[in-house]
Amino acid sequence: MTEDELLLREAEKIAHAVGRMFPGLCEVVLHDLRDPAHAVRAIEGGLSGRAVGDPATELGLARIADPEFPDVLQNYPNRFPDGRPAKSTSIGIRNSGGEYVAALCLNLDVSLLGSAAHALTRLARTDEPAPLTESLRARTTEELRALVEDYATERGHTPRSLPPSGKKELVRSLKARGFLELKNAVPVLTDLLGISRASVYNYLR
Repeated sequence: MTEDELLLREAEKIAHAVGRMFPGLCEVVLHDLRDPAHAVRAIEGGLSGRAVGDPATELGLARIADPEFPDVLQNYPNRFPDGRPAKSTSIGIRNSGGEYVAALCLNLDVSLLGSAAHALTRLARTDEPAPLTESLRARTTEELRALVEDYATERGHTPRSLPPSGKKELVRSLKARGFLELKNAVPVLTDLLGISRASVYNYLR
């Protein structure tokens, strides 16, 4: 077996393996550049409608004609015969004499990805924000204690030394944020603020 034929045989394995990994999404074509009129040696995926024995593409002919043609053309825009957009990569395979023997080409159907991206964008889109900030985590009495301490510290007080107006504002704020729905929230709050249960309910009126 000649070197060129060995290279083509090994590349054919790659073409079939890669194409079968992405069925319906990626076409992989192996071109035998020694025979441009019947260049397609192997094809997996078949998204372009071509078959084994079909001629080389314009890019394949250019690679045959020019030894200085780039070894790899990566991610260039392309289009299938039915108009679907594609992203292509062409990999030239040289023998030990530096001559192009084959080209392994991958054609990715990006029309499917574009539709998926559009659907994901629509799925992720939100409408107008809610009238208040919502927290999806479960609230705890430890968090309640921390909020009371922070509120007082920011105003230069301890929770118990807050003036009645400050305590009233704090209680109403905690109610609006759902903290008074916690089990034992009111006893925790009365202990922290040094007020009675009745005072808490008066603040909420």
